[in-house]
Amino acid sequence: MSDAVLVIGLVSISDRASGGVYADQGIPALQDWLASALTTPFRVETRLIPDERSQIEATLVELVDTARCHLVLTTGGTGPARRDVTPEATLAVGTKEMPGFGEQMRQISLHFVPTAILSRQLAVIRETADHAALIMNLPGQPKAIKETLEGLKDAAGKQLVGGIFAAVPYCVDLIGGPYMETNAAVSTTFRPKSAIRPPKE
Repeated sequence: MSDAVLVIGLVSISDRASGGVYADQGIPALQDWLASALTTPFRVETRLIPDERSQIEATLVELVDTARCHLVLTTGGTGPARRDVTPEATLAVGTKEMPGFGEQMRQISLHFVPTAILSRQLAVIRETADHAALIMNLPGQPKAIKETLEGLKDAAGKQLVGGIFAAVPYCVDLIGGPYMETNAAVSTTFRPKSAIRPPKE
């Protein structure tokens, strides 16, 4: 049985933003996108932390196990630089890897920049005895966050490349989380017909 209210964890991972050198852009970008995309009521848990693997791991564990998040989105720390350790921390706390999310993120970003092959975004499921959450590593730039979540559309709004968020609600269904619905103009949710619930009266 899922918890009644959808809880989403947002983690921005940046030495400089967490140290106050500049304002964090990751969490506001994620909050704005979720507000436009989700029609299901939700609340967020936000964390701004440095690129420290032990702290990233502890934050992800706390958000899933204690704050009871159903979905956790991280931004930052997924490149090849020495300080980029978000994927390693995410894998360390996961119980199942979900490689399709990272593959699709790179596929989308490659339409814009050849350096997308340097990104190491990934996703995992973290399971405990009575709870589970999907954890996804997103890019660090607000523009890239939006592109990977929504996918690519032509001038008429026709979907050219699917965004990763289209698969998120059904994934959350499968791990026991709340039923999520989206604004189709932003992100169209895909579920098998047998998993679609009728609209509430």
